[in-house]
Amino acid sequence: MTNDIIKSILSRTTTNLYDPTFTLSDEKIYELVKIATTAPTSFNFQNWRFIAVRTAEAKTRLRKIAWDQPKITEAAVTFIICGQLIDYRLLPERLTPAVEMGIMPVEMMSILEDASRGLYFQQPQRQRDEAVRSGSIGATALIYAAHALDLGSTPMIGFDANAVTQEFSLSDNEIPVLLLAVGKALPENWPQKPRRPVSDVLDFI
Repeated sequence: MTNDIIKSILSRTTTNLYDPTFTLSDEKIYELVKIATTAPTSFNFQNWRFIAVRTAEAKTRLRKIAWDQPKITEAAVTFIICGQLIDYRLLPERLTPAVEMGIMPVEMMSILEDASRGLYFQQPQRQRDEAVRSGSIGATALIYAAHALDLGSTPMIGFDANAVTQEFSLSDNEIPVLLLAVGKALPENWPQKPRRPVSDVLDFI
């Protein structure tokens, strides 16, 4: 029998209409992001940042540079999901907690740092690709966390990335991967749209 996690995944839909009177506490937003950050990243770099745009003033600023999408201001919060360009020198800091908890032997830290240096150092395209991957995977985890907590969500790519970077003071190593609205879905939302047949997208080799 399908378990509760799979049922939740299969029942998720994208929300277009939100209850604008619904709010989320800072504690609930924190909980959502804490869940999202359990998603995997390369070498456990955790190279992401979640900007919770939740005040009316900040939402209005974001909406102006994001195709004037009503979801941005009507949802309880709209996250700017940022992927960060990987700096291999940060890896010891990110792995130290795993060593201290006895999960990873200390000898592995230098091995993984060397491997990450070889993979990402002076590789701008690979760094960018990894930032987008990490941000996307983190956003996906947040989407399903929201759904599990009976909240609707909407990933959006309709925005001026340069304007978002400037307006919200993103650092030079951050890429705004997508926007993600989260809030209370209204009943008028469409059900999940049909997916392509698995036979169209799956190959066995």
